[in-house]
Amino acid sequence: MSGTSAYAFDNAPEHAGGCFDALQTRYDPLTFARLADLGVTPGMRCLDVGGGGGPIAAWLADRVGPAGPVLVTDIEPRWLTGTEAHGTVRVVRHDITSEDLPEGDFDLIHARLVLDEFDSARGPVLSAPSPEAATLFEIVHDALMDLLVRAGVALRRGHRTYGALRAAGLTDAASATWARSWPGGGAGVRPHAVDVRQVRDRLVAECGVPDADIDEFLRLPDDPAFAVNSYPLISTWGT
Repeated sequence: MSGTSAYAFDNAPEHAGGCFDALQTRYDPLTFARLADLGVTPGMRCLDVGGGGGPIAAWLADRVGPAGPVLVTDIEPRWLTGTEAHGTVRVVRHDITSEDLPEGDFDLIHARLVLDEFDSARGPVLSAPSPEAATLFEIVHDALMDLLVRAGVALRRGHRTYGALRAAGLTDAASATWARSWPGGGAGVRPHAVDVRQVRDRLVAECGVPDADIDEFLRLPDDPAFAVNSYPLISTWGT
């Protein structure tokens, strides 16, 4: 991502759209089900922080109807094409890490993969074309995680969100964790390659990862003999 924030990734380049597509394919159904269970009703005023491609904001707009305004923010709003058909959705360029929340009263605030709800420290290799390939993946992945930590990312922050909500005064809080296998060639594993491509130069210069190892790493997500466990996605909510 760009701007004044210390984000490790840049969501301005065109390939970031592919990462959004992969994440949305995997996680949108979970988010839609969670929001439906919580009870999104007509007329509710909604804020979607870090809206990505806009599918959550569009879903909210459909649920709350014309009487329910939906505000969606992102540091790079040009990806929010999914909201274009919804006249009740307002798009604002905004960085939650350095700017105050937009003014307004909201009945529901949603933020996914903005507060690091992944447990990114865990993503073990489940199968690989060879033991050497599994080791190489883990070495490059560990180097990527090191870059994230240097940028200020708490890899296991998802586990802390429940406590943070309670500390903020939300008494009715709960959380749920979801994970599954990501096979090579599928949409779920694709963000691994997207992330490494974005920071390839830094992995080489700062972490000493050889170019040849990165090339091999980038081939693995397309290999049907390869699979990793997804990062556990920890959803937390409260009132």
